[in-house]
Amino acid sequence: MQTLVTELSRLPGIGNRTAQRLAFHILRASPEEAAALAEAIREVKEKIGLCEVCFNLTDETRCRICQDERRDHGLICVVEEPSDVIPMERTHEYHGVYHVLGGALSPIDGIDAEDLKVAELFARIAGEGGASDQEGSVREIVLATNPTTTGEATALHIAEELRTRAPGLTVTRLASGLPVGSDLEYADEVTLGKAFAGRRGM
Repeated sequence: MQTLVTELSRLPGIGNRTAQRLAFHILRASPEEAAALAEAIREVKEKIGLCEVCFNLTDETRCRICQDERRDHGLICVVEEPSDVIPMERTHEYHGVYHVLGGALSPIDGIDAEDLKVAELFARIAGEGGASDQEGSVREIVLATNPTTTGEATALHIAEELRTRAPGLTVTRLASGLPVGSDLEYADEVTLGKAFAGRRGM
């Protein structure tokens, strides 16, 4: 039991008490339920890998988004992690493709551009190698890294590199500011400042 608790507590957001509750829940579960959980974990580790084009999660060589000919392959949204693709897709507003960096620049943690899929992004834009997108060059890159210090640094680094490598390419950044339904009095100065900077015509 202690081994199970220890392993469960390694999961993000799971403390020791939560791990204990989960362990006891698994213990009380039927053998079929416990076996199904174990099989799901084993299967996901064996079958899920990275797309050869965008580095999103997939059980094939290319993910379903990269395979979809209806998507706009001239529009690439750059995100930090595969988990960032899910909320983007939920909006049903974006119809381009993605590029997953696998993290964000963080020199203090020893994460440099070489540790991310940045070079692969530049190669993809240049149309190099077998992993390039469909015919028709990339028109726009949407930098959708997180609005954190590391996310902003990553977006700035990529934008600067693209200005040199592909001057004709449109590079945009996701707008940030006030969330829908919030009150101005509760907004902090940084959020309000971003909202002012990103204002648009009506």
